[in-house]
Amino acid sequence: MDWLAKYWWILVLVFLLGVLINVIKDLSRVDHKKFLANKPDLPPHRDFNDKWDDDDDWPKQDQPKK
Repeated sequence: MDWLAKYWWILVLVFLLGVLINVIKDLSRVDHKKFLANKPDLPPHRDFNDKWDDDDDWPKQDQPKK
């Protein structure tokens, strides 16, 4: 078990390399042109801050400075 204490980082690198290879393989299977051709419509965005849009605290630009 002494080798595990010394070389644990090699096992982590091998694991990360395996994850990276699987991600590349899975992303190569994705057909982005087919997805973009049949892309579903997104519902409208609900903005819950719209009630504060009219109540701006910023001064108007055409007001003279006091």
